[in-house]
Amino acid sequence: MPSTDIVSALTIAGSDSGGGAGIQADLKAFAAHGVHGLSAITALTAQHTRGVTAVHVPPPDFLRAQIDACFDDFRIGAVKLGMLASAEVIHAVADALEAHRPSHLVVDPVMVATSGARLLEADALDAMRTRLLPMASLLTPNVPEAELLLGRRIADAADAERALDALLAAGSAAVLLKGGHLDEGADVVDRYADAGFRRSFRGPRLRVDGHGTGCTLASAIAANLCLGQTLPEACAGAVDYIRDALRLGIRPGRSEVLVLGHFAARPSA
Repeated sequence: MPSTDIVSALTIAGSDSGGGAGIQADLKAFAAHGVHGLSAITALTAQHTRGVTAVHVPPPDFLRAQIDACFDDFRIGAVKLGMLASAEVIHAVADALEAHRPSHLVVDPVMVATSGARLLEADALDAMRTRLLPMASLLTPNVPEAELLLGRRIADAADAERALDALLAAGSAAVLLKGGHLDEGADVVDRYADAGFRRSFRGPRLRVDGHGTGCTLASAIAANLCLGQTLPEACAGAVDYIRDALRLGIRPGRSEVLVLGHFAARPSA
């Protein structure tokens, strides 16, 4: 008999054929946390640890059908958004989420490639600001993504603190600003803020080239929310999980890029 006690997490994101990022990383993170994972694929990528060779974006109607099918049959505790390739895709996702109203929405704004290349056109960026940020329970940008959302540079810790205020004012209920791109010495500082609470997560900078860290962090947060944790608790646990997964990562491809050790870093029960 089916159990109504089982809570699922849904990732709406792109697929990584190399298994290191995107929905593949999301589903691994959900499973490592003991949460049933669902997926709606926004883009198919041909990629490996050395780069992306091709991208195919399915029709928005088919994306909507995937999302509707998941909500029709499962008890969804949290939704995680990843790669949304165009304004048309963003509007399709936003329409679906407005219809289904998930309890928690974690938005990982995938807008800037590791190389620094911008991945979203101006109309898509505007759609993200106006449609998705006001629905977000939590926004998880890195520094280049926050700069793009805000239209200004983040050069130091003071800028990062001001960016938290600006991103909250833009509509997100809470923000976790990832600090990997900001030089603050030997440590990486991830900053959390909501309307009444702030916390910084500080840890040593690991000298590794990791793949899928942003996807996995947002997914681990979503999984923790499904398990009943508060947003600050979910973020704290996810930050620890990412650090362990980086330390315990593997290099399955021919490059030096590390794929996270999801199950080696599995949280204790």
